[in-house]
Amino acid sequence: MLDHVTVGVDNLERAKAFYDTALRPLGIERLAGDDESAGYGIGPRAFFWIGLRRRGGRSGVHVAFAARDRAAVDQFHAAALRAGGVDNGAPGLRPRYHPDYYGAFVLDPDGHNIEAVCRTSAG
Repeated sequence: MLDHVTVGVDNLERAKAFYDTALRPLGIERLAGDDESAGYGIGPRAFFWIGLRRRGGRSGVHVAFAARDRAAVDQFHAAALRAGGVDNGAPGLRPRYHPDYYGAFVLDPDGHNIEAVCRTSAG
């Protein structure tokens, strides 16, 4: 199951104006953001993000898959590296996002940022 998706944009203000308007009829609204990104969703959690595109072999696409537990995140990261992915963030807590956010990131062979994330506590 997908946890969230991010699409890279070149002009954040222009993109926010577009998505604020285009997603409103679907009941999706901007719920979060900062100087580099904005998150859209229904209810308390954003599931669609836009973020300033970074250059350097990256496509601007980010897809996060929901993992059943932290061990699955670790296994995803190791398997992706064995399959030819490039490390883009070792497994670990990302409290900036949420106190229990445990994720790992790899760049696939085409430069897409692929993540596995578990949002439950270690217990």
